[in-house]
Amino acid sequence: MVTQVLASAFALSCIASIVSASPFPEAEPDPSPQISLPAPPTVPGFTDPIGSLAPPLPVLQPPTPAKPSPPFQGSDIKPKKIGYFFTGAGDNDHADFLATYSLDDATFGQFIWLTDVPTSGNSPHHLGSSKDGKTLVGGGLLSLLKLQDTAFYFDVTNPYRPAFKKSNRALTAAVTDEIRAKPGGGFLITYMGSAAGTSPGRLVETNSQGDIIGQFPQDAAGNANILKDNFNPHGLTVDFDKNILLTSDYVVPLSILKPSLGIIKDNTLRLWNLQKRTIISTLTIPNGGGIQDVKFIPGNKESAALATAVHLGQIFIIYPFRFDAGGKQGVVELFYDLGPKARDTTAIYSDFSANGKFFYATITTANHIAALDISDLKNVKRLDNPDETQPTIGPHYIKVTPDQKHIVVTDYFVQTGQIGLINTPADYKALYIDIKPNGALSFNRSIDFTGPYTNRGGGRPHSAVVFDLTDPNKPYYY
Repeated sequence: MVTQVLASAFALSCIASIVSASPFPEAEPDPSPQISLPAPPTVPGFTDPIGSLAPPLPVLQPPTPAKPSPPFQGSDIKPKKIGYFFTGAGDNDHADFLATYSLDDATFGQFIWLTDVPTSGNSPHHLGSSKDGKTLVGGGLLSLLKLQDTAFYFDVTNPYRPAFKKSNRALTAAVTDEIRAKPGGGFLITYMGSAAGTSPGRLVETNSQGDIIGQFPQDAAGNANILKDNFNPHGLTVDFDKNILLTSDYVVPLSILKPSLGIIKDNTLRLWNLQKRTIISTLTIPNGGGIQDVKFIPGNKESAALATAVHLGQIFIIYPFRFDAGGKQGVVELFYDLGPKARDTTAIYSDFSANGKFFYATITTANHIAALDISDLKNVKRLDNPDETQPTIGPHYIKVTPDQKHIVVTDYFVQTGQIGLINTPADYKALYIDIKPNGALSFNRSIDFTGPYTNRGGGRPHSAVVFDLTDPNKPYYY
């Protein structure tokens, strides 16, 4: 309630909105969908003691400015393969940042550049690229605790020197999560919670300038739907050709923060009409205990998707164009059980090979990455040994590289410290894992985020985007 009141007060005095057209159909823009506030100024000798002496508060944190960023030495190398990592400062006092590294074989792991955001304590979350590779956007999981902007935009027109562009926040939602680029520019983004971190969250849409033009659902039936069952969208997958999207509900964000009676975990997905931005149906995985991720299987003729149920440690398949016995659109079936070590592992996040034959999933507190051959959906083959000890601690975000030869995994999920209930172990590395011809994994190289950022309390890399500029006529941004 305190958060809502304060956020509303800011909103009343600071509403701003700019809307531009896009070739991809966009919903009618909100008249006042967003606000953006400047970061609080640094006052030498005053703000630093406030930040260091203030005890953790219930939910809200002292809105202190970020400490001045330590100097760094960049590099002038220009690799063809580039990794961008959205990273939190370990001390929560210095600015959070985007770290740019080489992924080329000859210069792998060489640091290129660091780009600060204006604020600290955001707990950087997911990162995504625009279709044209000119903009990156990253979300702040805990930005709302300091009443800060929750989405951060970077200009990567020069891919070797990313520049901070802007930030903003939605009026009705917070806890920025999954990001999907629209073909004509702009993004669709899941915001897992309300402006106060409760349910319901929203599906947020931006234009090509990063301005928020919609927070969905907006229709009466959709709002009734998200009030009936918790709506805390984390996962997001979009089929622009078939005019559908799926969101998956994970947890009520506020419930992971103290004081709490326990984490409230969700069991639902929503199937949407993309063009109308309306919910078609709610799909339930009984006792799923957090449906963290959902993604369409590339090339599947039925537009089937796979979703991860964290409590169960299982993968479910969703058929969005089938109807159940009661006539409701969307059918959910158990697809694969990852085994007992995958149960209640806080987070299970996933990605596919581009041909849809292989599926990879990080199982965070099991310290494991699963690999499945799904070329035959009726005969799934496991390619990893679930009892093997892998060289990873706390794996979470995962992406298959554009050349399909590697996966990038960040070994960090969430650490709320004294104020929360989720503090997953991590070794703060970005893993660069080879994909064998049969789809299995071979652990090879990694980038350490602890040592290079000790002057910020270490680095906490949560997510990654990979650019592959090997063919200048056909660059890949993922």
